[in-house]
Amino acid sequence: MPRTDFHEEKMHDFYYKKGELYCEKVRVAKILKKTGTPAYIYSYKTFTEHLAKLQKAFRAAKPLICYSVKANSNLAVLRALVGKGAGLDIVSGGELFRAKKAKCQGKKIVYAGVGKTPEEIREAIRARILLFNVESMPELEQINAIAKKMRKKVNVSLRINPNVDPHTHEYITTGKAETKFGIDFEKAREIFKDARRFTNALVSGVHVHIGSQIENGDPFVEAFRKILEFIDELQADGIKIRFLNLGGGLGAIYSDENPQTAEEFAGKILPLFKRRKFQLIFEPGRFIAANSGILATKVLYVKETDVKKFAIVDAGMNDFIRPAFYNAFHHIWPVVKNEKAPQWIYDVVGPICESGDFFAKDREILAVKPGDYLAIMTTGAYGFTMASNYNSRPRACEVMVRGGTFKIARKRETYQDLVRGERS
Repeated sequence: MPRTDFHEEKMHDFYYKKGELYCEKVRVAKILKKTGTPAYIYSYKTFTEHLAKLQKAFRAAKPLICYSVKANSNLAVLRALVGKGAGLDIVSGGELFRAKKAKCQGKKIVYAGVGKTPEEIREAIRARILLFNVESMPELEQINAIAKKMRKKVNVSLRINPNVDPHTHEYITTGKAETKFGIDFEKAREIFKDARRFTNALVSGVHVHIGSQIENGDPFVEAFRKILEFIDELQADGIKIRFLNLGGGLGAIYSDENPQTAEEFAGKILPLFKRRKFQLIFEPGRFIAANSGILATKVLYVKETDVKKFAIVDAGMNDFIRPAFYNAFHHIWPVVKNEKAPQWIYDVVGPICESGDFFAKDREILAVKPGDYLAIMTTGAYGFTMASNYNSRPRACEVMVRGGTFKIARKRETYQDLVRGERS
């Protein structure tokens, strides 16, 4: 049976009432009657409450909490979080554009990513962002040269790769030595000692981000202790650090995980920073967004073979790629629950011409028939943002629910959208 105790645990606001799935105070079936499927449905309350959990847990340190735009970049989401005091962590010019559309102040924007282009750097400087997280010496030299030409001075944090194993999926591990991210301690030490030559890129911060979906606090503690030892060495040499960006990585509940809460995380790491005078920065994404959304889809066919029973739905890996890409587990709930229906074991699959187009394999769920709606849970993070038009499929619509009302936050794409900009 699918886990349905999230609501009581306040992980999200999707729950059953008289056999019908609700988002906050709205029946999901009512939304789908207007929007059709596939459709991403988001809970405003869940987004903002997860941000509030972090704000409360870390209030003593007065950090800047910059929501990671890459997790879910819909403007309705960004405006909701910015409206509650969040800054934004961006990784591209397009995300900077969204941040400005969401009315996020430049002084609350931090810019990460290993491959910033010259034009992206110029646009960020014009937007007066708080700082760049720099991943390499060539990037630092590029930022300095562009800032000098623009007659501007910008803050820079060096992203340190602490070579710590976060014990998560290899594709979302970013703090080990063999990944493309960050600078090793020795190289970073050389850069800090030679920082005066960067006249317009003020090397004044340290950034660390070891990965995503990290359930245990120990890898964070190990990484942060290494970073603090490094900073102490720098300060002993007269090098001042203004910003300490601790990245993101807090886990969300997808299945039977037991990730640390915001309060538990704060309890483990805040003692490390007592009597320190850095501006602390956090970049949470998944922790805020994952449980805040579902992907609703409709059963098209039920196909039986000698070895399998398939529930073929109208959403595909182009809409939601995490199961195909990471072999990620997501609960699948019926939108209307018939308790008298038998349990069957299905592969829940989409219409894409790839064997990797699945949402669940050998999954026991209530029996389904064509026309039934299913909800793929915990898809608020890295869902729509990783969607594509593969197989020339228009991308899904996005819906934001707030209390007893809902609005379409992004229209469903049309076939005309697929060929916009093309020439024969």
